[in-house]
Amino acid sequence: MILSQTQARALMLAAQGLDRRPAKKATKADVLRTIRRMCALQIDTIHVVARSPYLVLWSRLGDYDPKWLEELLSEGAIFEYWSHEACFLPVEDFALYRHRMLDAESLGWKYSKAWVRAHRPAIEQLLALIRERGPVRSADFERTDGKAGGWWEWKTEKRALESLFTAGELMIARRHNFQRVYDLRERVLPAWNDAGLSSVEEVKRALAVKAVRALGIAKARWVSDYFRTPKRETLATVSALADEGALHRVEIEDWKEPAFIHPGNLKLLKAATAGLIEPELTTLLSPFDPLVWDRERARVMFDFDYRLECYTPAPKRRYGYFTLPILRRGALVGRLDAKAHRREGVFEVKSLHLETGVRASAELIGDIGAALRECAAWHGTPELVVRQTDPPGIAARLQKAAARGRRRSRA
Repeated sequence: MILSQTQARALMLAAQGLDRRPAKKATKADVLRTIRRMCALQIDTIHVVARSPYLVLWSRLGDYDPKWLEELLSEGAIFEYWSHEACFLPVEDFALYRHRMLDAESLGWKYSKAWVRAHRPAIEQLLALIRERGPVRSADFERTDGKAGGWWEWKTEKRALESLFTAGELMIARRHNFQRVYDLRERVLPAWNDAGLSSVEEVKRALAVKAVRALGIAKARWVSDYFRTPKRETLATVSALADEGALHRVEIEDWKEPAFIHPGNLKLLKAATAGLIEPELTTLLSPFDPLVWDRERARVMFDFDYRLECYTPAPKRRYGYFTLPILRRGALVGRLDAKAHRREGVFEVKSLHLETGVRASAELIGDIGAALRECAAWHGTPELVVRQTDPPGIAARLQKAAARGRRRSRA
């Protein structure tokens, strides 16, 4: 079967839940279903707008209550661990990450065996404290060394908590004001037993299958990025799974290599090739959305060259600190740098850039204006201010489009 680029794109968007919004208002069960569909919801703490995991869910579900995510964590429906990066994950996938915990040193900077060995007495004391008194936060421990507390200057207790978390001795029981609350694994997940642990090879196969299903359609080299599995081994695993029929090879026009799909997505494949998937959603995406977190995949699938610039010195930034890709009816048409001024009730778009060749038609302006209005309302910042735009002169049009939609929704 040969797919066009447009059909492949529609298939990926449908698999990711980004082709259209649900017909009904979102519930907490929808939040859990969405996480299971993506298989991983990346965590990031930057909050000039809503923190990334909340924004990723909003992009797919629209208006929903962000507290549901934290409730699912405290109820044990999801857990936190290192996947693509730090992620919320469906609890039924815990077994797929247990080998990483048991071989924590393989996770690089996230775990130092030498540091753990050197601080073993302090770590044992910390474990005893948690065992006796219950869950703790890093903030429960005062810093006594006079240092500022940067990424590599964590206080001893914070680094010990993170090391024990990476090794699977502690888990995140809940979050308080988005701060991690650590507790013993046996209290957070009392039913777990290592006796039934799958082999490393079985886990590699399961993760590859999950990545292909979550993406909808994928080149073999994209699969390792989804859950951060070894590249060379994953390439071989994907090929073997296709030879066995656990995955299917398909061709994409102008691609020199095959793509892969999961059998569970065959209906979506048929719908895409029949032209029955017509993406209609216009929304804003987090920089850490699964659709765009692999920059090479975003270029190939959407002709979208995207780089997060929050770690770039301000004078060298081209688009802004925390730019959000704009998805419009199946295409990535631009990006914007926004900030939610929650106390003032203002959603500020500092800059908005349309992609080269994208025409600022009335329909496009209307779609983006509606998405901005919806996002601003969800943030509790109903007043929209658009400042710099490229092309210039469309700020007022965007604000008018958003205002028209707001008046209609009130009526």
